Amino acid sequence: MTESFYFTMEATNGTPQTKAGDWSNYQRVLLPPIRDLHKLEVYEENGGYKALREVLANSDWEPSKVTDEVKASGLKGRGGAGFPTGLKWSFMPPVDPDIPRFLCCNGDESEPGTFKDRQLMEYNPHLIFEGCLIANYAMSIKTCYIYVRGEFADWITHMERELAKAYDKGYVGENIMGTGFSTDIVIHKGAGAYICGEETSLMESLEGKRAYPRIKPPFPAQRGIWGYPTTINNVETLACAPIIINRGGKWYAGIGAETHPGPVLYGISGHVNKPGVYEYPTGMLITDLLEVAGGMRGGKKLKALVPGGCSVPVLRAEMIDGVTMDADSLRTVGSMMGTGGMLFLDEDTDMVSFLRRVTHFYHHESCGQCTPCREGTGWLENLVTRIDEGEGNLRDLDLLLDLCDQMEGRTVCALADAAAWPVRNTINRFRDEFEAKCKPAVFATGGEVEAVVD
Repeated sequence: MTESFYFTMEATNGTPQTKAGDWSNYQRVLLPPIRDLHKLEVYEENGGYKALREVLANSDWEPSKVTDEVKASGLKGRGGAGFPTGLKWSFMPPVDPDIPRFLCCNGDESEPGTFKDRQLMEYNPHLIFEGCLIANYAMSIKTCYIYVRGEFADWITHMERELAKAYDKGYVGENIMGTGFSTDIVIHKGAGAYICGEETSLMESLEGKRAYPRIKPPFPAQRGIWGYPTTINNVETLACAPIIINRGGKWYAGIGAETHPGPVLYGISGHVNKPGVYEYPTGMLITDLLEVAGGMRGGKKLKALVPGGCSVPVLRAEMIDGVTMDADSLRTVGSMMGTGGMLFLDEDTDMVSFLRRVTHFYHHESCGQCTPCREGTGWLENLVTRIDEGEGNLRDLDLLLDLCDQMEGRTVCALADAAAWPVRNTINRFRDEFEAKCKPAVFATGGEVEAVVD
């Protein structure tokens, strides 16, 4: 095992103490190994709602100071885009008592290869609630909607039960903890559309409309739900807020990669021996995380890795040496951190068939609002399917790449980009496999075969 990153020990006077260490020494904070932590009484016994009490009862914690502490932590959004969280909070306009403000906690986890938010919903829901409450206080918000993917029926029922307990204990609702601060949390069931994970589509869905993405600007902080200022954060992002308040922004910033710090939930799947959700710092070597997951199944060789959910560019096995799981390191090899959903593919994987499944997903999930996406995702699937079935030709590869160019950056939201990136990069990085499935290109003039290109 390579000693690949720094983990943070207990802080002294708020200063993180770091040393090079074995990954096995890391102590989990998002999903700690505590039995029944999902229950309110167990969460309270382990310091639950301490951070909320601190910011509400201590006059030193002005709302702006909470936002500043989140900025100091360096927390970046865990939903895929990686935007600085504190900066996003600061985009909310000055408070006007006559204008409502909203927070949306985005739990519409739908991307293939991504399955970490549901772990928080199941095993540590009160950390999510406390994070929402702290964010509401920081931005002077009176209502938070937790938008949860509708298929998560059991988790929704479970969260509703625990939220009711939090209301009964006075952690949510009117005059929280007797401090005069009042705010509500509402759990909203989605209808199972991938597009609802896009923040403006989520708002449209909350308003009871078809989930078509909105043109930006205006951005949600300017014009969000029902036209009022709104901030939207991922489940894991908001779950970090109580940890930052309890341990300090400087402590949090001292964990993991310097430019992309903090603990992160890695959803590891594919051809590994121990798939699952693992909490470790950012900045871990990909090879170390593969070892955490028990290595490749059956002792086979690694062929490819999708590091952050199916929309991010795939990497060949030889590209990951020395690469760490953080935005800057992955950018150097032409990929992205995304949601931290790591899909490992072994040497027997047919990359054409793999891409066929990915293109089918995006074709099925396109909302159809924008022509380049509505038509483009269909053509991507059709052409990749044709190649996979041995009916394609070499010119189809160039046509696919041209389609990607015509789709990327030409639609209201980024779904077209998310569909184009896997196609472009899988073809470019595994072109030999695509060519092997293509028939020779035949050119004819006046009904006569003139040339065959193989």
